[in-house]
Amino acid sequence: MTSTDPFQGVPTALADAMRKRGFSELTSIQRSVVDAESSGRDLRISSQTGSGKTAALGLALAPHFLAASSPKAKANKRRGPSALVITPTRELAAQVAEELSWLYQGIPGLKIAVVTGGAHIGRERMQLASRPTLVVGTPGRLLDHHRNRALDCSSVEHVVLDEADRMLDMGFREELEAIVEALPEKRRSHLLSATFPAGVRRLADRFQHDVLPLEGTRLGAANSDIEHIAFLVKPRDIHAALVNLLLLADDSRCLLFVKRRVDAANVSEKLAADGFAAMPLSGDLPQAQRTRTLNAFRKGTIRILVATDVAARGIDVPDIGSVIHIDPPTDTDTYTHRSGRTGRAGRKGRSLLLVPPAEQRRVKRMLGPARIDIDWQTIPSPGKVRKSLQKRARRALRLKLDAEIEPSETQRAWAAQLLAEGRNAETIIATLLETAGPQLPCEPMDVQGIDAAAAARHPRSAPGYVRFTLNWGKSSGATPSRVLSHVCRRGGLAGRLIGSIEIGERESNFDVVAGVADAFEARSSKPDARDPNIVVRRTGAGGATAQHRKSGHARPGSARPARPHAHRKPSSESKRFKGKTARRHASK
Repeated sequence: MTSTDPFQGVPTALADAMRKRGFSELTSIQRSVVDAESSGRDLRISSQTGSGKTAALGLALAPHFLAASSPKAKANKRRGPSALVITPTRELAAQVAEELSWLYQGIPGLKIAVVTGGAHIGRERMQLASRPTLVVGTPGRLLDHHRNRALDCSSVEHVVLDEADRMLDMGFREELEAIVEALPEKRRSHLLSATFPAGVRRLADRFQHDVLPLEGTRLGAANSDIEHIAFLVKPRDIHAALVNLLLLADDSRCLLFVKRRVDAANVSEKLAADGFAAMPLSGDLPQAQRTRTLNAFRKGTIRILVATDVAARGIDVPDIGSVIHIDPPTDTDTYTHRSGRTGRAGRKGRSLLLVPPAEQRRVKRMLGPARIDIDWQTIPSPGKVRKSLQKRARRALRLKLDAEIEPSETQRAWAAQLLAEGRNAETIIATLLETAGPQLPCEPMDVQGIDAAAAARHPRSAPGYVRFTLNWGKSSGATPSRVLSHVCRRGGLAGRLIGSIEIGERESNFDVVAGVADAFEARSSKPDARDPNIVVRRTGAGGATAQHRKSGHARPGSARPARPHAHRKPSSESKRFKGKTARRHASK
């Protein structure tokens, strides 16, 4: 007869703790761990972010801790911890320790210590002196304690690398190898990750033996509970687009991702100035401040957190409604980790990408390996934001009316008084509806929406710009910043006159403001002394007349520089452009 107990196979102490925590059943990866014949084997646990990997780890280590807590166990001979969990960030270390603490609360004598960079090292040494059963820490701090003999690794029987991919990305390879070398040769070594790129597999193969892979979901897959939406937004409209999306997010928690620490501070300051409860989370903040900020986000004191990728690795808040990528991620794994902060524990979530037009193709390629069905939409205008909020308020009103909750006597008396004064009932209701509407932190902002489908069909038809191409692509080291620098130097242009830049494998495309396109074409068509092999050619219409292009400039697709024509008078726009360039060079 088949058992109907959803916690079948889970030790009683842990099953009771999970029920108390609100679990009604195990997640896919947790069930895989419980059902696996894993005795004596090294585990390689992979599952999408937010699927319960930490609790799965706890279930995997439970037999060891339960055996060690039995009266027959000679725990007094242990000189240090019997298990070590290594995490890439302080926040993740704290999160893992908190998760395992409630899971293991029914195991007598089990003590957990956390050691991370930025914490008081003296207090950590005192914790380690009490010989905790399990130590969770970051690579650098663990290695410091080991070298200073505060951490004795001779008793470690299990070592766990949590989010090993991120530890390699953050440059912890040497610290990890030094820690592993200090551990007993006879031990079990486990890895947890949402993704296992080649670098992580090579590291795992070096120190894992008799590996048992356990997958809760397809490796690297994005969470199916997450709705993925992308918006094409010009760089100058990013903040306005962000404001409109946050207004539509209502009161749900939002996690915003940026590339740099300084951007986290700048974006949060601008949002706070607009009236939003927003704070930054980045690696340059003191640990105490990072902890306070994260706790405020968990409790709902602030509902918007602006974070870098590194700082956000330890965020495990189950009810984050939206993740917004202000800076699109550079690779698929980063997107999977970022978007996995929402849609956790069976809840629905949204992952929103703000994509500059020049980045659209790259973002599409980046999302390909994860097989994400992304919905390209136009950023909502102020009118659409107000209309959506109005509809939401009306739905909420109807739900209250349908609930048939009787108003209080005071409310009835007030309503009767307003009607007795001879006021029109419709006017009263309309005024009350306006008063009861959502109190916005700021008004929606004007933003120029871009139709992604149209942009994909006509990538060279941006109004007010002319498209150029140069024979320098990704395979030769071209990047948007390098192309911009070359184009500005070669054409004597200011950066603000360059539009979108698209980097291809062997050549790159860029847009130039139409008003200066003719003069730029004339200047850039001459061989460049610094980079003589790079050829710039015009591929788009606009700016110059057909006769102008026909009379002397290189044809689109031709690599031959145009010959100057002394008999042709320069246009007035060309004169102004060259005059500005001459004055600028003369002033240097």
